[in-house]
Amino acid sequence: MKIHNKLFLTLLLFGITLVIAIVSFMQWSLDKGMVNYVNKREINALAPVVTQLAQSYQQRGSWHFIRFDDRRFQRLIRQALSDTEFTLPRPEHRPPPQHRERRAGEKMPGKPDKAPVKALRRPPQKPKHDRYAVLDADKRLVVGHYNEQHDYSMTEIFVADSLIGYFAVVKRHRLTSGYELDFIEQQRSYLWLISLAIMCLVVLISLPLASHIVAPIRALAKGMHQLTQGQYQSRLSIERKDEFAQLTRDFNELAKTLLANESARKRWLANISHELRTPLAVLKAELEAVIDGVRVLSMGHVQSTHQEVLHLERLIADLHALTSADIGGMSYRKEPVDLVAFIDNCAKQYQSYLSDAGYTLQLCNYCKGNYSKGNDSNDSDELLIFADKTRLSQLLENLFSNTVKYAENGTIVKLTLAKNSTKNSAIIRFEDNGQGVANEHLAHLFEHLYRVDDSRSRATGGSGLGLSICAHIVNGHQGKIEAQSSQLGGLAIVIELPLIN
Repeated sequence: MKIHNKLFLTLLLFGITLVIAIVSFMQWSLDKGMVNYVNKREINALAPVVTQLAQSYQQRGSWHFIRFDDRRFQRLIRQALSDTEFTLPRPEHRPPPQHRERRAGEKMPGKPDKAPVKALRRPPQKPKHDRYAVLDADKRLVVGHYNEQHDYSMTEIFVADSLIGYFAVVKRHRLTSGYELDFIEQQRSYLWLISLAIMCLVVLISLPLASHIVAPIRALAKGMHQLTQGQYQSRLSIERKDEFAQLTRDFNELAKTLLANESARKRWLANISHELRTPLAVLKAELEAVIDGVRVLSMGHVQSTHQEVLHLERLIADLHALTSADIGGMSYRKEPVDLVAFIDNCAKQYQSYLSDAGYTLQLCNYCKGNYSKGNDSNDSDELLIFADKTRLSQLLENLFSNTVKYAENGTIVKLTLAKNSTKNSAIIRFEDNGQGVANEHLAHLFEHLYRVDDSRSRATGGSGLGLSICAHIVNGHQGKIEAQSSQLGGLAIVIELPLIN
């Protein structure tokens, strides 16, 4: 079953259940309220009986005047209820007052015989005599009918602020006749008609509501199907201000990321093919020239061929390292490392390499200062990080090599080490005064095989993987790496590594 149908049925069943529950509760409340109202009206109608009983008790001083005198008690009640809907039926053995001269069926003296007169009776659904009773102060029966198992409304009878007894009336729990019952039945019919109209309204509302809710889901499902087909250019446009709007933005961002990854993958394959094909083509040309006798085999040709093999070997090694990092296969043997001493040793090792390439190395140590505040204190301090020395050496080697190969017209390499007390991290800033990199290329420098100038890359022998490997090494140490424009005019690589607490 589709989500639209499930949602429609859910809304419909919920609406119907809610309407039935409300109507049932309203019927129960109306019935109970009407019964309580009728009971209260009956008590109010019998108030004169309570008053007359209190006056009679005050005159005689006891209940002997009415004890067990059911006829008198019924007469009092009948007189009080004579003009109400609670009128009692007369005793079956006595005719009404206007026919007391003769019982039904008897002849009247001096008058011709007439057909027997039928006794006038109240409808049998009127209240019975055994619904009323008078109790003394100890709740013992004085007159009437009293059963403790019944639910009674007790009206206290007072004489001179003294409780002398109770007037008990059996409570009604349902209506069996009267205009109140007609009113209840009429209201019940109206309630069911209203509920039927509400149910129809629920149906009319549930259909468009279900469609409104399911519409973005259908659009997302269609978009996801397009993504599975490789159509990463697809975008969704759902104008809403709820969770579906956020889901739409996430979907579009996912599609954009997949498109970028697909473009990077294609570019990666193209660059890999190009990088592997170039040295192989050179090797093939050199060997074929020797085989065909175009060139005489000499030590120079062997050295040229050897250089191409070394270039190919470096490229394959870099590819292997980068692929291992991508799949999580780059291993780390971490230990506490004093970054200050480590940087000093590396600077000494590469001092001659940079001098031969025409660069001057400037080492700045701001360890006791706060890098974020720019404190220029030259006092050294220990910076302990949890790192792999071999990988850190590879990181610095790639940075030095990248500067020598690509920092055109550069003469200065500045290596700055500082501490960021706010983040409890060490900052390594590696910059040069070379030609620099345009801002639009800075964000792509750590991508695989990305080169700013392909024409110069082949001449310098770079593979375009050095900074990518640097990024993986820094990430493996839970750090951050970023490319910026240097204040010296060239490129600046900023590395942030967490310190040991």
